[in-house]
Amino acid sequence: EQTGCTGLMISEIEGHGKQKGVIQQWRGEKYRVALLPKVKIEIITKDQDLEKIIKAIIDSARTGEIGDGKIFISPVENAVRIRTGEKGEQAI
Repeated sequence: EQTGCTGLMISEIEGHGKQKGVIQQWRGEKYRVALLPKVKIEIITKDQDLEKIIKAIIDSARTGEIGDGKIFISPVENAVRIRTGEKGEQAI
């Protein structure tokens, strides 16, 4: 909450980036695991809090190793709080 983040969604997913998976061995046979377990975090925030949230994610997630992840930033055209009908920034 120090960053202005008032809510988030976390999903357990599978995928790969540049590492294209890993080679594992089972019963003496090697095989490729193309999709690796990952965590997807989705945050909707006000523009004024964006840089603080990006910095907080990088500071807590960066190891310097392959697989640290990526941050994608997309505009959200509108939001509606279903319970109250509030729209826009009031709904965030």
